[in-house]
Amino acid sequence: MGVVTVAFYSIDGGVRLHGDVPISGAKNAALPAVVAAALASDGESVIENVPQHTDVLDLLAILEELGVQAAFTGPKTLSIAASELRNHRAPYAPASRLRASTYIAGLLLARLGRAEVALPGGDDIGARPVDFHLRGLRALGADVGVVHGAIEGEARQGLQGAQFFVDRQSVGTTCNLMIAASLAQGTTVLQNAAREPEVVDLANLLNAMGGRVLGAGTGSIRIEGVAALHGARHEIIPDRIEAGTFLLAAAATGGRVTVHAVIPEHLQALLEKLRMCGIRVRRTADAVTVDAPARLRALDARTEPYPGFPTDLQPQIVAVLARADGVSVIEETVFENRLGYTNDLVRLGAEIRIIGQNTAIVTGVETLSGAPVEAVDIRAGAALIIAGLAADGRTEVAGVRHIARGYEDLEGKLRHLGAHISLVDA
Repeated sequence: MGVVTVAFYSIDGGVRLHGDVPISGAKNAALPAVVAAALASDGESVIENVPQHTDVLDLLAILEELGVQAAFTGPKTLSIAASELRNHRAPYAPASRLRASTYIAGLLLARLGRAEVALPGGDDIGARPVDFHLRGLRALGADVGVVHGAIEGEARQGLQGAQFFVDRQSVGTTCNLMIAASLAQGTTVLQNAAREPEVVDLANLLNAMGGRVLGAGTGSIRIEGVAALHGARHEIIPDRIEAGTFLLAAAATGGRVTVHAVIPEHLQALLEKLRMCGIRVRRTADAVTVDAPARLRALDARTEPYPGFPTDLQPQIVAVLARADGVSVIEETVFENRLGYTNDLVRLGAEIRIIGQNTAIVTGVETLSGAPVEAVDIRAGAALIIAGLAADGRTEVAGVRHIARGYEDLEGKLRHLGAHISLVDA
């Protein structure tokens, strides 16, 4: 998968989605896992079910510049050997595009005792302060700060175990400190740690590599540092956000869709909301089927850290509720700048009023109408595609590069479900 050069998605809406779709590996699990694999000074790691998003490819470009050997040996199988990791300066261009580049700082401080990494990019959805990461790395004994737009740091005596309180249950900070602390001297305890499935997945990989991580999935994670880690084989968990996006696309179009190769427990908060909307939901061990009526009931939702309703599905559910019967109230509590995309939903005919910075009042309308819109981040782009699938007429969604950061072959999978969607060249 190369650089995306298309200008926009063209969608002819009004088609009821129907069928089944396989779910890719979780982007938010793959990114820290790939970095964690580079902690191993001995042996090769084989990471399976790795999605080939642009974020993953950017991360691999960074690691290769640092001396890591990384290559896809199959469509979803990634081989990583990091015994030649030598360079402590991450290349600027891919690091500056990628939020997960903060993980590189933790890796380099743990392996080499030095790090220089450009400040991260990613979606502009509100404050995700790099200060959380810096404070955590300082707690582990690193002398680290921001110099000329880059994270620079040293740990001349090696990292040291410590107690650290994770602000706002930050997933990124939790993962970064798990990576760094795995090679620290002594024991690290992360209090108020994120509980997301992606954190548990990272712990499973680190333990397979010879690490000692206890308590992942709870608010207190204990990491006993070891002298070295070795290669391991690991399979990335399914992407619960991708699965939720397809279920919500089915809901918006009155469709019947099965997502398979999933872990239904990871989707519990969403499935409860779908039932409240009047959708029939059926679960098996590794699949979820939804069967949606032509029009849904309105509902209220509030985003929260896992196991609450995920912020990464908030834009998509707002797009669905734009055509629901009644008034819905959606409160965003994780990020303070994640409702800007609603202006484009209004262009499609939605009736949405924003209260303050974080509450959307959605009055359902009977029909949406196609129009040109633009994605400003990954999940906003998914929301606009969902709205376009439900709208009458043609919708053109620009900003495809944002969407490609978080979804693998989105248009192909939607076409398999009957959607009339295509990529239009620039």
